[in-house]
Amino acid sequence: MPGGVELAVRVVPRAARSQFAGVRRDALLVRLAAPPVDGAANDALVAFLASALDRPRRAVTIRSGLRSRNKQVAIAGRSEAEVRAVLAPWLDG
Repeated sequence: MPGGVELAVRVVPRAARSQFAGVRRDALLVRLAAPPVDGAANDALVAFLASALDRPRRAVTIRSGLRSRNKQVAIAGRSEAEVRAVLAPWLDG
């Protein structure tokens, strides 16, 4: 993606707290405190990733998987190296 990065994300809603939880099936695993009701988990995912990657919410877009636990998320304004640097503790371990 020019000027940004696309991530495969697997979401686990209704967790005790929102956090990164490693990698599952080649996707970044994100546990979210929000329930999967009325788009709450999608909104929480966008807010969580935007905060973690120091981007405004408008820079994070769910490109596919709005009704699925498996999502493709686009992050605008960050290079792959910048995103990997932030996510390295969860991608490598």
